[in-house]
Amino acid sequence: MLYRKLGRTNLEVSEIGYGAWGIGGKQWLGGTDDESVAALERAIDLGLNFIDTALAYGDGHSEKIVGKVTKSVKKRVFIATKVPPKNRLWPARPGIGMEEVFPYTYIIEKTEESLKNLGIERLDLQQLHVWNPEWIHRDEWRRAFEDLKKSGKTGAVGLSISDHRPETTLAAVETGLIDTIQVIYNIFDQSPESELFPLAQKHNVGILARVPLDEGGLTGKINENTKFEPNEFRDLYFRGDRKKQVAERVALLQKDLGPNEGPLPEVALRFCLSHPAVSTVIPGMRTRRNVEANCAVSDKGPLSEKTLSILRKHVWQRNFYGG
Repeated sequence: MLYRKLGRTNLEVSEIGYGAWGIGGKQWLGGTDDESVAALERAIDLGLNFIDTALAYGDGHSEKIVGKVTKSVKKRVFIATKVPPKNRLWPARPGIGMEEVFPYTYIIEKTEESLKNLGIERLDLQQLHVWNPEWIHRDEWRRAFEDLKKSGKTGAVGLSISDHRPETTLAAVETGLIDTIQVIYNIFDQSPESELFPLAQKHNVGILARVPLDEGGLTGKINENTKFEPNEFRDLYFRGDRKKQVAERVALLQKDLGPNEGPLPEVALRFCLSHPAVSTVIPGMRTRRNVEANCAVSDKGPLSEKTLSILRKHVWQRNFYGG
């Protein structure tokens, strides 16, 4: 496992991080807590030292599993979590004021709740789970972040973007108050490269690349006959003819790549790590098998410019999170 600086925080984080949404249950069905614990322990054994969770993942269940595992291991593991929007709307809606989403006291209280779930006294990174650029001049988030740092409740602060709009974070990066940005970045959505990544590098802001496998679309295992559990997140994300659309796009991608580039999930993760702005990529990993495959990617190094030029042709502008 290789490591990179997380922006200005000076934390040396593993290139492959652990996205802990799936182990929260509720929206991701089919696994057990025992399997989640085993997967997370194996990841840490393999050198992974960065876990991204959230209070909203299973209403704190993911945080509790993360806390249980990290307390049982001897290695230093960095933990990031997120404050859920008070109105429970993902992504943030235009025209809704910060007082309805992230009041000052709410940010502080939810941070305390996360610390209790995790069984720790200090977070390495606290993030807002949605962001609206209309809030840029509001006092609530600025004061809450400053006070959380001063009190020692968190070492760093950041924003997590739950939709395909990296441009909404640019003004926040310019303030100098944000240490990290978590953003969707994968072969299909390469939009952060145009403005966000250069600006983040200029201001030494760490980038957490989320959804590197497009919620499973870039594993190459989804086709129009794939079935998900009713009420599971992926059943909604890939509803209608979306599985067919994904399968057709992936087939074209694999045809262009040819047989010598390795498994598609490996290529997808290496794509993210090939950009120097990215500090860590955080795929969901609910099984030991996936952990072992994904953690091994770090040693493969960046993709060649020839391969990257092929992947640049496969940008797919669409929003499966929307209606």
